[in-house]
Amino acid sequence: MSDPHAPAPQSEDYSATVLGSHWFSGPPPPADAAPDRVEGDLLRFGPGVTAALPAPFPVAAAPAPPRRRGGGWRRYTLAAVVLAGVLAYLGWQRFGPAVEVREVAVRTDPRGPGCDAAADVVAVVRTNGRPGTLRYRWLRSDGTRSEELTERVPGGRREATLHLMWTFRGTGTYPARAELQLLSPAGPTAAAEFTYTCPR
Repeated sequence: MSDPHAPAPQSEDYSATVLGSHWFSGPPPPADAAPDRVEGDLLRFGPGVTAALPAPFPVAAAPAPPRRRGGGWRRYTLAAVVLAGVLAYLGWQRFGPAVEVREVAVRTDPRGPGCDAAADVVAVVRTNGRPGTLRYRWLRSDGTRSEELTERVPGGRREATLHLMWTFRGTGTYPARAELQLLSPAGPTAAAEFTYTCPR
């Protein structure tokens, strides 16, 4: 009598189909079920352990560009230097040395004006280019003088032009002299001379 539990005789072409409880759930697959795939001599049925996916082809990653050391520090340093320069210039413009007078020249037509006309006496004051205010007055040879006058000099301008309009009336000849007196800042004085002539 043969043992029912004894393994069945196998031929050389026989390959086993290994099924265990961990390969499927529910009722066993029917006898005529086709295998999902064939891997060598082992057939796998139904939901089983998923075979490991083949590893993708290796892709060489491009190396990250080297980080420049100190690049950000230099950029901020340059910006700080520029900002400091601008602030220093503005501070120098506002709180730097005051306007100074370097030279004064006064001129007019030496022939003088015609009858009942005015002489235009022009003073050119050269400065150091700093902003400020000139305070001055005109002194005339007829014994009169102007009130205190002011002229605002903007920064960067190195010359200020001041005018005196001196009007004459009547006949005769009069030698005239006009002098510019600087009150603030102190500077040299200068004068121009001309002759008023009216024969009629």
